[in-house]
Amino acid sequence: MTDMSQTVFLPSGGPTPPAGFLSRTGRTDPDPVPDLDALTRMTAACADAAAVVDLASRAPQSAAAIYRIWLDRNGARPDAWAAWFNLSVLLNVAGDLAGTYDAAVQALRMKPDLWQAALAAGQAAEALGDRAAAIAFLRQALPPAEGRVALHKQLGRMLELDKSLGASAEELRASLLIEPHQPDVIQHLVHTRQKMAAWPPAELAVPGLGTAEAELWCGPLATLALHDDPEMQRRVAADWIARNVPDPGERLAPPGGYRHDRIRLGYLSSDFCRHAMSYLIAELLERHDRSRFEVTGYCVSPEDGSDVRARILAALDHHVPVGTMTDEEAARRIRADEIDILIDLNGLTSGGRPGILRWKPAPVQATYLGYIGSVPVPELDWLLCDAITVPEEETARYSPAPLRIEGCYQANDGRQPDLPAVSRASEGLPEDRFVFVCVSHHYKITEPVFAAWCRIAAAAPETLFWLIEDTPESVAALSARWQASGLAPDRLIFAPRVDPARYRARLALGDLFLDTTPYNAGTIASDALRMGLPVLTMAGRTFSARMGTSLLTAVGLTDCIATGPEDYVSRAVAMANDPARRPALRGPALAARWTETLGDCADFARRFETALVSVVKRP
Repeated sequence: MTDMSQTVFLPSGGPTPPAGFLSRTGRTDPDPVPDLDALTRMTAACADAAAVVDLASRAPQSAAAIYRIWLDRNGARPDAWAAWFNLSVLLNVAGDLAGTYDAAVQALRMKPDLWQAALAAGQAAEALGDRAAAIAFLRQALPPAEGRVALHKQLGRMLELDKSLGASAEELRASLLIEPHQPDVIQHLVHTRQKMAAWPPAELAVPGLGTAEAELWCGPLATLALHDDPEMQRRVAADWIARNVPDPGERLAPPGGYRHDRIRLGYLSSDFCRHAMSYLIAELLERHDRSRFEVTGYCVSPEDGSDVRARILAALDHHVPVGTMTDEEAARRIRADEIDILIDLNGLTSGGRPGILRWKPAPVQATYLGYIGSVPVPELDWLLCDAITVPEEETARYSPAPLRIEGCYQANDGRQPDLPAVSRASEGLPEDRFVFVCVSHHYKITEPVFAAWCRIAAAAPETLFWLIEDTPESVAALSARWQASGLAPDRLIFAPRVDPARYRARLALGDLFLDTTPYNAGTIASDALRMGLPVLTMAGRTFSARMGTSLLTAVGLTDCIATGPEDYVSRAVAMANDPARRPALRGPALAARWTETLGDCADFARRFETALVSVVKRP
């Protein structure tokens, strides 16, 4: 018999062991045992099962007799299942298999959902040689496989939302162990492992499920940090869309477009709130040339009361909440508004509504900024990018077709932010150490990237690494790998999350931002440059792996673009160890350059609008 049967219940459903009950079972120093008459009188005074459980807990040597006496008098009571089950536990400890079996069966008859009783009966039946009965009881203890798959899956999703990532991963994997070919479960498990820094994230140790299958079903967000291959990223995204975004069978917009004096420009987003996308795009919305464009926001965003949301809504000519509408209702509203160009700002990120796009409510539809890669929704026409993030020779590997903005693809808000005063002392950093910074989410930190950081730290022993405090699991995993590489734990510092203003201000305290690959920093890299912090990136193949290259090219920091892992490590080490090798463009000079280039939103709006005008349709 296993420990599973050693659970003591109160009638409320437990398991709730009374104090000293099981812990005292088997003691050699006997408890006082009242005579039979006294025992019977005491038991008869117990009004319900809870009372008899309490009495049994205070007289463990007589517990079985107490339960038997009480059950003789009260065995038909609805709460008697607790006494029957506890009696089975005691008889199991005493080695009375037949008695254990009978008592467990009685408990199960009264409470069929008491899986512990089914397990106890099954174990006892097996020990008594009745294998058929054992199997029947054990099957009764389990929901059907389909139910177990669904239960583990749903529990895993709830734990993920609750940020209990380790427990979530266990539940998701338990679901896959029953049925390994579940793309949606694989997607959540792979990304959960990325957020935990559990490497390799797609090696799930599930029989019948290979790494290649897990990598294909990893989902749109995970693929950006997993694959530096635009074709693979497109394949992952297309597979997800095929499974999750059905074709409604109808297209709403006239293919040839409309006759309007101004281009009716629509933006669709769930992030018109305190979100990185809104901080980037706010000034662009304000600066659209109203003599040529009329701007409508189709909003799926929460009303969070933030300053940036208020600014976004004020910048729109029309604000249309569509969060409570179905995809078809929202699409028909967009069609009724005769939008010429609809720009989706989510792509395949959380909160996105790609189902709206499938109705083709506008004659021209584009994706921009929210998702940095292919969004192969068949009804999308364009992926807004630039010539660096998606080079001409890679065009065929992206879907929809790339529409290149002159210069850097990224919109930015050039307004000067109101920042608090910070110092290295206030942030717990020494004044005399070279500080590498990376405040990207830990799911972007891959095993090769962290290995490169450990090599940099070993070759530049006077440096510190300043990372964001992300998930407890990832902090623990990165710390363990750091120390396993022989590096002092006090050289790896995790900064707590703070409000946007302080986050930006403290970027200026670092010496060099170390970018991740194949998913570069985007908004964060621009913020670092704005604060005068140089960024060291590594040019990859995908859009997500070339964001840093585009940003650094825009500000003229091309000497911080590494060509590969060895070049990345050697440049970082050289900058840390030799002041003469550090970028000349840093601090206030770099901040000023950012303002002149990436921060010039008036110029960006002109270039952005030029790209849109080139694809608008007119009958």
